[in-house]
Amino acid sequence: MNKYITLFLSLSFLGFINAQELETQPFFKYNKTIDSLMQISSDRGIFNGNVLVTRNDSLVYQKSFGYTDGSGQTELTKKSIFSPGSIGKEFVAVSIMMLIEKGVLHLDDKLSKFDLGLPEWSEKVTIKHLLNYVSGLPQIDWDNVENENDYLEDLQALPSLLFEPGTDFNYNNNSIFLQKKIIENVTKKTFQEFMRENIITPLKMKNVVFDPNFDYPNRARSFDIYKENASEIYTSKGWLWVSIDDLNKWIMALNHNKLISRKTLKLLLKNQYFENEHTILGGSDDLFETHTHGGQSYQFESIYISEFKDDLNIILMSNHKNQVPEIAHSVYDIMKDKAFTLPKKSIYRAIRQKCLENINEGVKYYYALKESDYDIYSFENPNELNSLGYDLLSLKMMNQSIEIFKLAVSEFPSDGNLYDSLGEAYYTNKQYELALLNYKKSLELNPKNTNAEEMINKIPKK
Repeated sequence: MNKYITLFLSLSFLGFINAQELETQPFFKYNKTIDSLMQISSDRGIFNGNVLVTRNDSLVYQKSFGYTDGSGQTELTKKSIFSPGSIGKEFVAVSIMMLIEKGVLHLDDKLSKFDLGLPEWSEKVTIKHLLNYVSGLPQIDWDNVENENDYLEDLQALPSLLFEPGTDFNYNNNSIFLQKKIIENVTKKTFQEFMRENIITPLKMKNVVFDPNFDYPNRARSFDIYKENASEIYTSKGWLWVSIDDLNKWIMALNHNKLISRKTLKLLLKNQYFENEHTILGGSDDLFETHTHGGQSYQFESIYISEFKDDLNIILMSNHKNQVPEIAHSVYDIMKDKAFTLPKKSIYRAIRQKCLENINEGVKYYYALKESDYDIYSFENPNELNSLGYDLLSLKMMNQSIEIFKLAVSEFPSDGNLYDSLGEAYYTNKQYELALLNYKKSLELNPKNTNAEEMINKIPKK
């Protein structure tokens, strides 16, 4: 039997081996099981980062795994600060709602009220639209903007919106940028100053910083599968980097209504226009029992799962993006006394280099690993091959990308999304007949795939 399956079975019964000891150490079984899970994740090269689990204001588990950057010279500590990615947007939205609760702002306030020099469409867009990503604003033009002045100039030159506000959903960072501008307009302070006075200092957040340089103490660098540090170029300011302990303070403050009321928090946790879309705070279940949010930036990846009823917080912060969400949900299952899944190595990462060198050898290696180490690698996840296919497509390795997508549809023949991806690769390579064939197959498997439908109409007809 695979040694990790044996370990899994052992962990499952850990909570029953010493009831007397557990009476004096109520989190013992959780601590030991989580530690074994995290150690396996680290040993398999799946997790490099910090993990923290608290329950009822008590520490269940906390540990650091790995290094501050790709050089592997300095180990992470609990004081290490990470970019939390989109989790950082929470600080902006909550700041807006703090001002709304004070009566300084209102959800129906229009952008035109704040003297930002925006075109006539600003008469239609409200704060409520911005909070729910339904403003009609496009995504920031990352190829042409270099700083916040460019952001504003682009918006001032924007002739029209993508759609009428409130009629569609479009996730974009322009919404975040404008919220910061609104805060600065009404408070006459920078967003950073407002945050320090109203959130960071009151919550006693100690290991936080805005826009740190590479040499800032305790700052982590994100790195890729080749242990090369990412460029981490940020064109906007006011992004908070935070330690895992301070992120926990933030979550606890939200859960215990220290910043905004429970009613306001619920409003932020549900998209007010589209039931199945997320918000700036991630999302919640229908009964508002949990709050889950994840974020990515370069190779940084963070997630937290917070459960209101049991006052349970599970936080993972990584500077080496891999399987952070999957691991977090396994930790959650452990804390809920449920069966959990041991993380597996990424087959995408395992075969990528060979595919770059020789696609045929890469595919052979895939099958060899599937034969010898099926229980170790994530062969059952279609996103692994899909991600590799798009990776190769982004490198303009068209034929190699097509071969990986062909492998994907042969491994997962009922997955319509993979046929859509293969169709895109053929379309990019101007093989329109094959593109059409795969888009039709995708639509057959998933009649709701509007992209496939649009591409079928877009493909040149003979």
